[in-house]
Amino acid sequence: MKVAVMTDSTAYIPENIRNKYAIHMVPLSVVFEDTSYQEEMDITTEEFYEKVKDAKQLPKTSQPSIGYITTELEALAKEYDAVISIHLSSGISGTYQAVVSAGKMVDGIEVFAYDSEISAMAQGFYVLEAAEMAQNQREPQEIIARLNEMKKSLRAYFMVDDLSNLQRGGRLNGAQALVGSILQVKPVLHFVDKVIVPFEKIRTRKKALNRIMGMLKEEADKGKQLKVVFIHANNLHAAEELQRDFLKEYPDMDTCISYFGPVIGTHLGEGALGVCWYEK
Repeated sequence: MKVAVMTDSTAYIPENIRNKYAIHMVPLSVVFEDTSYQEEMDITTEEFYEKVKDAKQLPKTSQPSIGYITTELEALAKEYDAVISIHLSSGISGTYQAVVSAGKMVDGIEVFAYDSEISAMAQGFYVLEAAEMAQNQREPQEIIARLNEMKKSLRAYFMVDDLSNLQRGGRLNGAQALVGSILQVKPVLHFVDKVIVPFEKIRTRKKALNRIMGMLKEEADKGKQLKVVFIHANNLHAAEELQRDFLKEYPDMDTCISYFGPVIGTHLGEGALGVCWYEK
């Protein structure tokens, strides 16, 4: 069985890596006033953060249409028997459900839609694992089983400088955002049941990052081999610093750096940082 792997742009897997693993991608979009840009295609992450600084209001985000997804699946059906399609959490976007719906409309290919229940490179970890397995001719059911196994150990925590973007975008409870802004709290956030909720309320950025890194080190100290990513919203220096400090203590650990692109960056805001890991 020839298996394709598809994801959406919010996995933020660089184009050269997508090409290397034959990963297919459907883009979400950011909308500035009347102009829509497909992320990773029409606008780069760097261009997005520059544009936000000059924008009169926060851009909106939109998922790919069922028609667009259907066209992609029809093209894949000409070459593949099945597709594993891995998407950002269904609790913050309708993209996963759109793929489920589109899959029922396309003949000639079996569509295995997978809800990562998260986003950014945490989602990307699932995509890369699936792509490697697909290249090794693994069956779809075997790939899905491995993704479910990964999900048991995958942890992701992040913090934002300002909760207002999450509040305005409807991705965080309004009362929680109000309390956070009044107290200047830097809450550590995570996904629970597919939505973003506070994990712990912490007063300063430094303490919030120390809390996240402390949880990572607790896992590393158990002797587990982890895959770790440090994710930033236009703050590469901060991500590199976290990675460097971690590798001083755990030089053999597998780490990388990624970014929050336009769609997720719209909701988290510039300066956000995240750390994600899973047991290899």
